[in-house]
Amino acid sequence: MIGRPRYVAHVPFTAVDLEAAKHFARALTRSVTFLPDVDPGNASLSEEDDSAVQYRLFCDRELDDGRRCTLRADHDVPCTAGRRR
Repeated sequence: MIGRPRYVAHVPFTAVDLEAAKHFARALTRSVTFLPDVDPGNASLSEEDDSAVQYRLFCDRELDDGRRCTLRADHDVPCTAGRRR
């Protein structure tokens, strides 16, 4: 095996709808990005009983300078490597 194994933490929570759940999950993800081993670009959300359907939280497209877009997955402005939203 090359590198260290990757893991996913499953933390159930309630929300009024999918958009509210995405907002909470993005905030939760951003709150732990100070940890060097967290990969926010690959963070996703699923309903508790349907983990096969996952919603990406962040865009994570590669930009011309090699950095990654840090905006939410469904953003409608140009990609940027600025603050995660």
